[in-house]
Amino acid sequence: MIKDFIKHSPLKILEKSAQKGLGRGNLGVLLARAGVGKTACLIHIALDRIFQGNRLVHISLEDVPEKITSYYGVIFNELVKALEMEDEQDLRMILERNRMILAYVNRSFDLLRLRAGLDNLADKIDFPPDTLIVDGLDFPSTGREVFEGFKALAEDYGVEVWFSALSHRHIGHVNERGVPYPCNHLDDLFHIILHLEPTPMGLFLNLLKDHEGPVRKQSRIRLDPSTFLSMEE
Repeated sequence: MIKDFIKHSPLKILEKSAQKGLGRGNLGVLLARAGVGKTACLIHIALDRIFQGNRLVHISLEDVPEKITSYYGVIFNELVKALEMEDEQDLRMILERNRMILAYVNRSFDLLRLRAGLDNLADKIDFPPDTLIVDGLDFPSTGREVFEGFKALAEDYGVEVWFSALSHRHIGHVNERGVPYPCNHLDDLFHIILHLEPTPMGLFLNLLKDHEGPVRKQSRIRLDPSTFLSMEE
């Protein structure tokens, strides 16, 4: 049944990537406007990594752990229903054993605290992660030095780091490489940039940056707007 999810995961988009993935030491970002499903799609990315054998730490800068756990529960239950998974309990156990949540609400986040938290997880409960999910970071008000710090952290800890970023309909800045606001001045720090885009023809996930190489034409997949599962076989 894990194969069923991987087959329909939003990260199926990376089959169109030259390197077929993000890779350790690298940063990736998912861009979307408010209300399109940014957090849900980011949790799908987390589930993909967990069900592919990764240990994952979800870092929230807005919500408490109980709320994040509830998000995962809702989306997991939708997956069980949509894919008619019969081994629900086994999959739930894999999810709970391989995901930790660190919350830094009320502007309490800084990189030194995150490093201390990751060290604590590794030292105290033998949980060195493979992937970090960072949700709720306000890109426009965050200095470039913070993203450079995340890049250094990704390299030091040997993890891949996925972010979500809020784009805006009324801010149409796009750089010469086709990367929109708020990543148009930071795209050199990211190896993979994805854009979740609602259109009259459906909801699409577009690959805007593919490491240092050119993005292939038609590097997009259609997603089910209810489940965020890929509609491509």
